[in-house]
Amino acid sequence: MLASPDTMELIRSGDARIATPLCVDLDGTLIFSDTLVEGLLSGLTHPQQLPRMLAGNRAALKRRVAEVAPVDPRTLPYNTGFLAFLKEQRAAGRYLVLATAADAQIAQAIAGHLDLFDEVIASDGQRNLKGEAKAAALVERFGEKGFAYAGNDRSDLPVWKAARSIIIVNASRSTREQARIGAEVEAEFGGRPAPLRSMIKAMRPHQWAKNVLVFVPMVTAHALGEAAAWTGALGMFVAFCVTASGIYILNDLSDLAADRRHPRKRLRPFASGALSPAVGVAMAAMLLALGIGLSAATGTLAIIAIYAIASVSYSVALKEFPLVDIFMLAGLYTVRVLGGGVASGHTASLWLLAFSGFLFLSLALVKRVEEMTAVARSSGNRTAARRGYFPGDIPILQTFGCASAFASAVVLALFVGSTAASAQYGSPELLWGIVPLILFWQCRLWLSTVRGHMHDDPIVYAAHDWVSWIVAGCVFALVLAADSNLAHIL
Repeated sequence: MLASPDTMELIRSGDARIATPLCVDLDGTLIFSDTLVEGLLSGLTHPQQLPRMLAGNRAALKRRVAEVAPVDPRTLPYNTGFLAFLKEQRAAGRYLVLATAADAQIAQAIAGHLDLFDEVIASDGQRNLKGEAKAAALVERFGEKGFAYAGNDRSDLPVWKAARSIIIVNASRSTREQARIGAEVEAEFGGRPAPLRSMIKAMRPHQWAKNVLVFVPMVTAHALGEAAAWTGALGMFVAFCVTASGIYILNDLSDLAADRRHPRKRLRPFASGALSPAVGVAMAAMLLALGIGLSAATGTLAIIAIYAIASVSYSVALKEFPLVDIFMLAGLYTVRVLGGGVASGHTASLWLLAFSGFLFLSLALVKRVEEMTAVARSSGNRTAARRGYFPGDIPILQTFGCASAFASAVVLALFVGSTAASAQYGSPELLWGIVPLILFWQCRLWLSTVRGHMHDDPIVYAAHDWVSWIVAGCVFALVLAADSNLAHIL
């Protein structure tokens, strides 16, 4: 929090400013988010409501969004430093007004939750109280220079100009400079962390470990020495990374309300207010455009398009359908393998796809069981938001997952004993060692899940797990040994 040094002393001393009503903006000031943008993003999960939401003028739009996608004032990302200041002002006897361009339904809900404001002035479905309109409404209510105003962006400049004194909250440098011209500044507040760090966090680079799957077809085709295969696979890897990051951001934006009720997801950049939803929309658009460009350059545009459409469909709607969501997650893993095969010029075999399908289905079930186990541990929650499961479903989901794990081991064993393995490897009998290693690894993931040690994603968990690294190293060594005819040499 940034505040002028004498602000608290003015409150304690009963300065004349206390007698001036303090009007407080909502979006970007009292909260770090934008309720209109959040409502529109929430509407993406209910596409049938979008025509109704988008009809009419700006004020009517806000009213319809408020009706279709009401906010939960308990979970909004409040600017805690500024909120503490307002509470001290109220305790000192100051008259507080929530003056916002947001719809009155939203403003009233927030004011009722905080129990802090004496009055609410907001858009009413006919008049949009932003900029000059808000300034006119406050002058009509309190008179020219008869109020103080706390705001955050350029649209607040006309209101600051009409106010007796101003409070600048979470504003850009240029906005702060313009607001100070000829104004009496009561205080200044910041609050958001460094945007670059939050942007990187929102992209979830730790999730890029999943995209290593694009190199699997090249490895199984014994093409590690082919420069062209490496070039194509690396391009596919980067394309998947940026596309996935853009989709993760869209997913976070569509899941804001649910994430804010989650014990860990509430700390994500958009749910916590570290980044505004508008920034998220811009980031997602740029990342998706970059992914499309890279995939076009590597001849895998169709693969990325399928992945993007499937991912967005999952984020917007399919994640709410039990079992459909799990098979979609498994499919998204498998698409990475397919894309790597196309990009490297070594198409994934049916054996690889069959093994991968069962393996990824097991991992998708690990992810969902972990999530439902966390819900079961949380008091007062009977189901996860936007999920079609209940804690009572955990045993059957565990059964599905363990069965898939063993099915993947069976497929791998059948491949090792097939003529295809004999044709591809000099010592295919060494591959038998991989079967128990893969099964051990999956069983260990399930045991960690049941014990509550699993993170949100099993791939990310494995990337930080030393046992998983040992298993991976042993598997890689066995593959190299089988490929080099080592058994016959010995």
